[in-house]
Amino acid sequence: MIPDQRDTHAPGFSGADKFDDDQYPAYTMGRAAEMLGATQNFLRSLDEAGLITPQRSAGGHRRYSRHQLRIAARVRELVDQGTAVDAACRIISLEDQLHESQRRNELHSTE
Repeated sequence: MIPDQRDTHAPGFSGADKFDDDQYPAYTMGRAAEMLGATQNFLRSLDEAGLITPQRSAGGHRRYSRHQLRIAARVRELVDQGTAVDAACRIISLEDQLHESQRRNELHSTE
């Protein structure tokens, strides 16, 4: 399973939980692009770069979570500042790795 996606079909996961679930793939590609002020091609490029892997509907359509949209918005901000999409994806990936390493270091230093 992709780390940023939960199994919404798991026992004990109710339909009401989906509204609060940051990982639930609630947004179609068109809606996600509209919310970001981006094109659908922009979202496809994030998928191709491996930064965001949307879930697929039964019909094969991409579905995005709020968490994924926040990542896409971070990339969009860098792209708007003149950074190439591939470079922006790499920057976001490295930032996330750094934050995760810092979090682990803090956990180990408090033990």
